[in-house]
Amino acid sequence: MKAMVITDFGGPEVFQERDIEKPTPESNEVLVRVYASSINPVDYKIRQEGSWAGVKPPAVIGYDVSGVVEAVGLGVKNFKVGDEVFYTPEIPGRIGSYAEYHVANEAIVALKPKNLSHVEAASIPLAGGTAYDALITRAQLRVGETVLIHGGTGGVGSLAVHIAKAAGAYVYTTCSSKNVAVAKQLGADRVIDYTRENFVDVIAMETNGAGVDVVFDTVGGEMIAKSIAVTGTNGRMVSVVNVEGNTWPAHVKDITLHFLFLKRERYKLEALRTLLERNQIKPLVAKVFPLEQVAEAQRHLEQGGVAGKVALKIVDRS
Repeated sequence: MKAMVITDFGGPEVFQERDIEKPTPESNEVLVRVYASSINPVDYKIRQEGSWAGVKPPAVIGYDVSGVVEAVGLGVKNFKVGDEVFYTPEIPGRIGSYAEYHVANEAIVALKPKNLSHVEAASIPLAGGTAYDALITRAQLRVGETVLIHGGTGGVGSLAVHIAKAAGAYVYTTCSSKNVAVAKQLGADRVIDYTRENFVDVIAMETNGAGVDVVFDTVGGEMIAKSIAVTGTNGRMVSVVNVEGNTWPAHVKDITLHFLFLKRERYKLEALRTLLERNQIKPLVAKVFPLEQVAEAQRHLEQGGVAGKVALKIVDRS
């Protein structure tokens, strides 16, 4: 099968197209013909230097799949040949999704939303699962609460806006000037252009000093530290990126800070599928590349400022 392999850690130029052996499913695994995948920041971080994730070049990386089940292991109970599925592979796993075929434990696989193309479905699993875990599992966001999402037009952030609205929250989000219109289209109640406004001043004024109940940071740096000032007493904060700066003031306000790395579980994808089929979540795909141009696709996302996800089309009719 055709696959895009990283021959070493480094820049996008380390990708090389190779013909490798098609994997065989073990007892509890499904073999999936990959119709589409997508690019996540973790993908290019692993390409740059992925020893922290247990990846050893040469390797196939990539962590989103939408496709069709082609074979099942003897112990598989929930899927059959021909099922359309979507999921995010384990890291490191046997093989990533930048290939024509992939194998996965059925426990992390779910049926694809019926109303999505494979390209759209491939944009959801890792980013959507992360947003769901952050807001629902960790922050336990409740109806009527207020949430601040940093980076609300990125791959994770855009889905977080949808999930927060579906949960009944009032949503503040930060983004750049060029993405303000996108953030409004996503449904954010108050869009803060960080190039023109200070989010601390805006939220302090608009909440009369009470602050928000939940902060979700997809940007990194000192965003969490700066957000403590506008997080209410007993508030919750979740970060999926690096945290810098002084977080001690969070102690005084009894704020809970969660660090999150997604755990793959089917129930999250099933919850997302329900919201997707109700159109409460809508995929935001910024650009689509063929598998052979994965280096360019990663380079495009790495440059920053992308609204939504960058996808890979592996089968033409996807």
